[in-house]
Amino acid sequence: MIRVFLADDHPLTRSGIAAYLEQEKDMELVGEASDGEEALERIRALAPDVALMDIRMPKGDGVSVVRRMKEEGLRTAALMLTSYDAQQYVVASLRNGAKGYVLKTATPEELASAIRVVSVGGVYLDREVSRNIEGDFSPEELSVREREVLLLAAKGLSSKEAARELFISDRTVQTHLASIYDKLGAKNKTEAMLLALKYGIVTLEDLLD
Repeated sequence: MIRVFLADDHPLTRSGIAAYLEQEKDMELVGEASDGEEALERIRALAPDVALMDIRMPKGDGVSVVRRMKEEGLRTAALMLTSYDAQQYVVASLRNGAKGYVLKTATPEELASAIRVVSVGGVYLDREVSRNIEGDFSPEELSVREREVLLLAAKGLSSKEAARELFISDRTVQTHLASIYDKLGAKNKTEAMLLALKYGIVTLEDLLD
């Protein structure tokens, strides 16, 4: 069962999402918050698997809450659920620790997919978000093996698990990841996936296979 927390300052939005989550057999809504301060306090106390986080909220925006979660080493995966698709919000969210970004125009099925992906350590970007992000450089092409490593990492597999899947050593996986980060100009797995989606190196369909 995936334990989900919801932070949004609109009661109607919270009630609608709560009603949908009740229909998902593998998900449980364990708590809600209407502002940033309350969200952080309750996430600390409840330790949910996934926190759905709006960006614009009173007493602390969603990006600030996600940054605090990262600084405090909280294990909850933050999934931004918002109406804002501007590039600066997406990049700020992911760089501060969010594992996914979904627009409120997404279908319930897309939201469920995003929750499942980030709950196991993967990265998820809304299709509209990935289309709207514009690049300012052309990345060096990834090798076939590097692309395989990146996809497995994005799906939440650890280096050891990816090594077993590809029949290579853990050290080789780490070497491939370092090369991927260098080629894409990324600092971590989340940024690498953002950039790979952005430049069409991988697609959301690849991540859901």
